[in-house]
Amino acid sequence: MSAQVLILYTGGTIGMVQTEQGLAPASGLQERIEVALGMSLNTLPSFEVLEISPLIDSANITPKHWTKLMSILATHWRDYDGFVILHGTDTMAYTASALSFMLGACTKNIILTGSQIPLGMNRSDATSNLQAALSLAISHRITDVSLVFDGKLMRGNRIQKISSGRFEAFHTPNDDLLGELAIGMQLYPTRMIKTNKDSSDTRLDNKLVSFREGAVGVITLHPSQPTALYQSLLDDDNCKAIVLLTYGAGNVPDQNPAFLSFLTEAMLRKKNIVNLTQCLHGGVSQGAYAAGSILSSMNVLSGRDMTLEAAFCKLHWLLALGESYYGILEKWNTNYCGEFTPQ
Repeated sequence: MSAQVLILYTGGTIGMVQTEQGLAPASGLQERIEVALGMSLNTLPSFEVLEISPLIDSANITPKHWTKLMSILATHWRDYDGFVILHGTDTMAYTASALSFMLGACTKNIILTGSQIPLGMNRSDATSNLQAALSLAISHRITDVSLVFDGKLMRGNRIQKISSGRFEAFHTPNDDLLGELAIGMQLYPTRMIKTNKDSSDTRLDNKLVSFREGAVGVITLHPSQPTALYQSLLDDDNCKAIVLLTYGAGNVPDQNPAFLSFLTEAMLRKKNIVNLTQCLHGGVSQGAYAAGSILSSMNVLSGRDMTLEAAFCKLHWLLALGESYYGILEKWNTNYCGEFTPQ
């Protein structure tokens, strides 16, 4: 092992450079990092940068990239003490969630980070985020796949991007921080998921899954919904599950015949539906209001206080494991890696 930490660079703002077409991912990041970190390199663990080929803007991330990242981690798992994944902020929450389900409780630290301004540019937040990620990669035990950003350590499957213009780009609306990095560093180990006694750090191959492209759809409810949105997902044989973003505590238009027909048809066609609230804070209380009570009778699953990204990735992961419609109904309420708040 020539370095303690492997930095996986997928693309994203942190490693972008200015081109004639605008900011774009660019290779040669190891040298740029070393220049940017300067003297602080002496106090940080040694690292090597592995650039994913091709580098991509995170807006182009698909489930196959989650499998590719997992495969790279599996290949290098025994060669490094910790891992930092540099990723674009736009879909960071999806990748962090997907990895959290595949990895479970980690025996080595998996830290994601990125930046709002590219490394080396004026006022960039990249340097501080990268320094924090490297500092945490091997110095403290962190069992969750996590994100460090703007001085906060967050559980990866509870994060949501909340700002495109502030350095505080991420928030965990229904979860406590795993750590805070200010002048001092304060971690909260009791908030982290517990390591399985049978966990092994020697092989990850048995955790690799192949995700199905287009297997999960998302519908956001709004007044006067076009019925074609419902029908398109019902008729798509590749779509096996749907996240339904509902109002308030999980309420739906229970007097809308087209919507009720959609729920019935989804149940008949064995497409799992998960009920999530559109609200940033709080979660679903399915049945608290009459307008939401019909859902349970149609096998609609409560998303509790999960994020859209976590629910989306959990469905993808269960489907990739080969779970059937009934298998997902049975296993959905299992809290695999802290993705929802236990009641």
